[in-house]
Amino acid sequence: MNEQIFEAVVTTVSPGGAVHVAPMGVRYEGADVVLMPFKPSTTLDNILALKAAVLNILVDPRVFAGCVTGRKSWPTQPAARVPGVRLEAALSHVELALTQAGDDPQRPHLRLSRVHEVMHKPFIGINRAEAAVVEGAVLVSRLHMLPQDKIDTEMRYLQIAIDKTASPEAHEAWGWLQQAVAAHRAKGAAR
Repeated sequence: MNEQIFEAVVTTVSPGGAVHVAPMGVRYEGADVVLMPFKPSTTLDNILALKAAVLNILVDPRVFAGCVTGRKSWPTQPAARVPGVRLEAALSHVELALTQAGDDPQRPHLRLSRVHEVMHKPFIGINRAEAAVVEGAVLVSRLHMLPQDKIDTEMRYLQIAIDKTASPEAHEAWGWLQQAVAAHRAKGAAR
């Protein structure tokens, strides 16, 4: 199994048609995509119900930061061959069909095959600020598990890339992450 994890955004829909957008680390095993969502998870429930998902490859840092700070409504387009949607911001998307679901108490192993792939825009690279926002989003998703000093140290280090290379979109996304860290800190102080 390839142990590399690639950050992407997975879109799924519920049986009732509700769209769910979630940043997620994905693995590639040959041509297949492997997802390991935590339990409980809307992404997991939706994939098991409809046997489909859409993998969105994008660099817009606002989507990553937005999803972990409660901003999960992003413009979408219907998928072509699976029940679901793709993000309009996606540089490319891969429509996926569930082929195997291995249960696990914490993180089920979902193997999905590629049904349809489309390139929407060329990938010209990722700058340091975009990468910092993605790392910051991962950090914010784990605030409840990490000590405050680690959070502060990581955020200070990531701030360097924001200060040097951020676009207006990356600045906006970074602001959302900083607000989430401050709210977490305030919540802890109120206890």
